Amino acid sequence: MSFLRESLNRFPVLKSRLKRLREQLLPATSVSSRYVEIDAARRDSESSRLAASWKASDLPARQRALVERQLKEYRSGASIDVFDVFTAALRSIDKFPADGSLLEIGCSSGYYSEVLDANGLPLRYRGCDYSDAFIDMARSTYPGLSFDVEDATRLSYQNDAFDVVVSGCCLLHIPDYEAAIAESARVAKKYVIFHRTPVVYGEPTKYFRKQAYGVETIEIHFSEPQLLDLFRIHGLEVQATFTLNENADPRDSSKGNANRTYLCRKQSQS
Repeated sequence: MSFLRESLNRFPVLKSRLKRLREQLLPATSVSSRYVEIDAARRDSESSRLAASWKASDLPARQRALVERQLKEYRSGASIDVFDVFTAALRSIDKFPADGSLLEIGCSSGYYSEVLDANGLPLRYRGCDYSDAFIDMARSTYPGLSFDVEDATRLSYQNDAFDVVVSGCCLLHIPDYEAAIAESARVAKKYVIFHRTPVVYGEPTKYFRKQAYGVETIEIHFSEPQLLDLFRIHGLEVQATFTLNENADPRDSSKGNANRTYLCRKQSQS
């Protein structure tokens, strides 16, 4: 499996075509499929209608099946791009906090705690998620760790509660994403990582309806300049950017889309 993954990474066009074929044949097992862009007139109503999709009771088991395969490969030494980027962002932190605390917002079943352990990263992990079903699974899978049901736009934690806060691929599902950015910054003492963030450049923010593991949900592709402005507004300075993939518009090189992870440092309050 790891050999196949590495081979496909050398041929991105083939990899993309095979992914689309899998999405068409097995939409319930695909991470993301069946994208439909939402026009401006329907954006708010669709965002409201799909806001609770991540709470679907059958979603955790479907996601965990994929996660278990990835973790098994990762433990055996295979390169998993989303895990590699996550650990690269953490290792880029200047003066890494010994025995520091890390909160993952949108933790799903808490599997990134295993990525930390596999890399010997000395952080005390805590996770939270909007979904009761995901938190139930996290607590049963990792009984020695702490997990909370939380709304990313209204976190219950104190200011500066965690050395590192990770917004774990959840910002794209939150219509009130500016509030989620503000809350991530508020509860972080030093650093915030926005992991696996879809962005566009040369175009405004886009909204999509899609299938995630067979469940209909919303996905936001952020205008990158606007997103970076929001980071600055809420006291976050980007220290490093890691790109998982990027595609320029073949007809206009000033336009394109990418999936990035941003390491931000919280600026001291004056």
